[in-house]
Formats: sequence, structure tokens, C-alpha cells
Amino acid sequence: MKRLFNVKCLMFNVILFYTLHFTHCTAFAQPVSSSELINNAQEYNARQVTYTGEAIGDIMKRGSHAWVNISDGKNAIGIWIDYALLQDIGYTGSYRCVGDRVEVTGIFNRACPEHGGDLDIHASQLKKIASGGPVAETPDMGKKNIAILLLGTLCLTWILTQFKKN
Repeated sequence: MKRLFNVKCLMFNVILFYTLHFTHCTAFAQPVSSSELINNAQEYNARQVTYTGEAIGDIMKRGSHAWVNISDGKNAIGIWIDYALLQDIGYTGSYRCVGDRVEVTGIFNRACPEHGGDLDIHASQLKKIASGGPVAETPDMGKKNIAILLLGTLCLTWILTQFKKN
């Protein structure tokens, strides 16, 4: 009976050890925010993360890979990715366009030794969630009317100062 108890204790300890060991090395499957990554960089360092946001700026090709910035609305994080995976991105955010919304999965680096110590994500997957497109710009008529009123006031003031000199 005592021997059976020792075997059960040993099995329990082995299971507990493996459970604690392997749950410590889990990947972060739920999308994380840029603020969470920046504020808890040590915790996420060298771990797989999923990050969602809008592709912004230019896609900068570097050989077979490229840099693209992904913004979640608060911060932007640089993504190092195989250029072939970027073929789905049609629009990047700028003054005239809303960028495609994407989900990136890859290894987060707090201070990437390969890229000069920068914070980045080395992406292994990219999935387009929503398409971007051009932004239709409509002039603000209120601002236009105020500008015309101020210009008229300036002209009237200049004319009155000219009459006052004479």
C-alpha cells in the first residue's frame, strides 16, 4: 500500500512538473495591443504573438523580405516579413488612403539583435481582415466661410489704413 502511494505521488509530481513547464512556454494566440507589447516587452520577448492593425506608410522591400508598419490606432510596430506574404496588401494608410486591416503572427523582439536593437515582430503569417481604400475628401464649408470672412476683414482694414494715411 505504501509503495502504491509513492508511485501516485511520483506520477502527480511528474504531471505537475510537465504542466508547469509547458504552460510557461505557451504562445499568445489572442491579438495583443501595441501598448501591451510595449509596456510588457520583457514578458512577450522572443514569444509568438498575434497583432492586429492597419498597414500604414510605405512597404520597404529589403531583398526577399520587407518592412511594413502596422498601427492599432495607438502605436505602430515594425513588422519584418517575407515579401511574398505582403501580396494581399493593396492599400497602406496615408493622408489619401485607409490601409488594409491585417492580422500578423510572429515572434516579438523587445530589442532585435538582427535589426539594431529595435522593437519589432518577425512575422510568419499575415492575414488580411478588411480592405482599405481611398478616402473621399470633402471640403469643410464652415472653415472656407471663416477664411473668406477673415480675408474680407483684412482687406477692409488695409483699405481703411490707406485712407487714414491721406
